[in-house]
Amino acid sequence: MNLFDYGQEREKEKKAPLAARMRPRTLDEMVGQSHILNPGKLLRRAIEADQLTSLILFGPPGTGKTTLAKVIANTTESHFEQLNAVTSGVGDIRRLTGEAKDTLSMYDRRTLLFIDEIHRFNKSQQDALLPFVEDGTIILIGATTENPSFEVNAALLSRSRVFQLHLLTENELKTLAERALADEERGLGHYQTKMDEEALNHLIRMAGGDARNLLNALELAVTTTLPQEDGFRHITLEVAEESIQQKVIRYDKGGDNHYDTISAFIKSMRGSDPDAALYYLAKMIHAGEDPRFIARRIFIHAAEDVGMADPRALLIASAAAQAVEHIGLPEAQIPLAEAVIYIATAPKSNAVIKGISQAMQAVKNESRGEIPPHLKDAHFKGATKQGRGTGYRFPHDYPRGYVEQQYLPDEHIGKAFYHPTDIGYERKLKEFIRWVKQPNKEH
Repeated sequence: MNLFDYGQEREKEKKAPLAARMRPRTLDEMVGQSHILNPGKLLRRAIEADQLTSLILFGPPGTGKTTLAKVIANTTESHFEQLNAVTSGVGDIRRLTGEAKDTLSMYDRRTLLFIDEIHRFNKSQQDALLPFVEDGTIILIGATTENPSFEVNAALLSRSRVFQLHLLTENELKTLAERALADEERGLGHYQTKMDEEALNHLIRMAGGDARNLLNALELAVTTTLPQEDGFRHITLEVAEESIQQKVIRYDKGGDNHYDTISAFIKSMRGSDPDAALYYLAKMIHAGEDPRFIARRIFIHAAEDVGMADPRALLIASAAAQAVEHIGLPEAQIPLAEAVIYIATAPKSNAVIKGISQAMQAVKNESRGEIPPHLKDAHFKGATKQGRGTGYRFPHDYPRGYVEQQYLPDEHIGKAFYHPTDIGYERKLKEFIRWVKQPNKEH
């Protein structure tokens, strides 16, 4: 690099956002992810020994995936290349893999290829990488915010190690903030700054474990605050609140946050915690989730987890779904909330699921499943001559609307699929079934 290019590069670095300027350059500068980067951990040993195999870095935004790739680039003796899956195509992959083959054959030097947002690569793009990962021409480092089990080609995944990165703790974020405030070369140290502790704590809390979010807000707070008479920029809680505004909700309708949130929502209703269920409902609505999707999940939950313990739950879920169709958001959040509260506080039973599951299994495994003749349709000419409907007893002609007769096919006689619990309305159903099965009862 000549002096002109070096000068341009330095000028570019100065204009970069604080989060980019403060990006760690060595493993020792890394903050967080101690479970994979502490001394003695597998990934750290592999980086320090320059013995990396292909790997996938998986975690939320702002946890250090790209930073770690840059640190590896600074550490390794391999040739380093970078692609962004959003702007790159198969042509870029073919060009880079071709260059990687030349580098390996001429200089006996492997290429380390970092692909940011690898989950955005389609199947053909990922397939184009596979042969070169497999034969060792390139060492792949993929970064993704989505679960690679769902988003990365199984063949590519099987040839890579997956390392999960976690949201940073508040103490880790505080370390980053203090480092940025003190660093005069890359950070904000050349500004004379006084930051109230409550202001810093607010930025840390609202950053939600995202280092980039924190540093962006910190830079905005410092650079937009004018110095006072003493020459210091005073960062108060009010300034901090303006700088970070509102924490970004971690919710991607196509990714893990979507599935994690709906999972927590369902489990909170199942666990009879209306407060948690309302929280996750609010989170989904706030993030722009399709209210019809939410209504469908409530509908399903009413049948699966409340069931016959309170059959009204299904009616209320249905009413909420209709409200979504007829009035939409924001008003529909009220009937949705009503349905969630009702279902969360309703008695729970999954006897219906067990019943239909056992019945489905019986149908699947049966040899014939012949319907008893007296239950068969007898409304067409000649049906009675075939014995269809003959001997059928009409229950309404008997006391309590019940008469004992065979309903199940011969091979299933005596089997019980529905076993009501003692919870809620099912207790009454259990009593009725017990009465039905009593021998020598009067009908």
